Amino acid sequence: MEISLTECPRDAMQGIKEFIPTEIKIKYLNSLLKVNFNVLDFGSFVSPKAIPQMQDTSELVTELDLTDTKLLSIIANERGAETAVNFNQIDVVGFPFSVSEQFQHLNTNSSQQQSLERIKNILDICSDKHVRIYLSMAFGNPYQEKWNPELTLKWADALQHIGVKEIVLSDTIGAATPSIIHSVYESFNHWISNLEINCHFHSSPSTWKEKIEAAQVNGCKGFDSALKGIGGCPLAYDELVGNIATENLIAHFPSEALTQINHEALQESMVLADQIFSAYH
Repeated sequence: MEISLTECPRDAMQGIKEFIPTEIKIKYLNSLLKVNFNVLDFGSFVSPKAIPQMQDTSELVTELDLTDTKLLSIIANERGAETAVNFNQIDVVGFPFSVSEQFQHLNTNSSQQQSLERIKNILDICSDKHVRIYLSMAFGNPYQEKWNPELTLKWADALQHIGVKEIVLSDTIGAATPSIIHSVYESFNHWISNLEINCHFHSSPSTWKEKIEAAQVNGCKGFDSALKGIGGCPLAYDELVGNIATENLIAHFPSEALTQINHEALQESMVLADQIFSAYH
């Protein structure tokens, strides 16, 4: 079984308060493109007031040495979509839709219903691109709101009905456990048939493997990660919960599932990641 990997330097960098110079980002992103990940989540067209680190995304995209890796940018509204469609280099746009009403307001300054309308508009604006919806807080949230697997299913079904083709179940605060992952997938397997369903787990270093294995046994074939496990959502919680480390995933999956990975380029990117994330944190 082939595994699709999305490398997420945008997620790794977005919570770092000190601005990483654009030329350093370009060097790092170009090194990652040589690794041959399936998708590279390289930047976001969102308000620089909300995520100052990503204010140079328009500069980044024009300096990237394109490979077979698809470029993904995150957007939060129609304005971001209209910016993204101006760049032929970008293949995928991602929008964060939350199972949590409170987090939807925090993340996109809109309600869930308003966000569904935004997604409809984004699907029209980005008709020549693939639209990926990140279903955040898919495994629980810290806001004392009602949560259960059926609630995640409810919103996935709503997204399916407006034409979304892919969702990524996002463990925004690292709340997922194997039993919760199994429960979510169990509800999905009975009711969802026309969606590609992938996973973006935030995790402590001690729990990443059990999450990946629980998703994989339920049929997940696509995973997001970041070198060194850096990152997390700066809007979700007081403490950033890191990404799953890409190098762990590559070691975990059999080589025949990741035949495209250039391991020499991966080692070069690892060196750069060490340099960048030790200098800027």
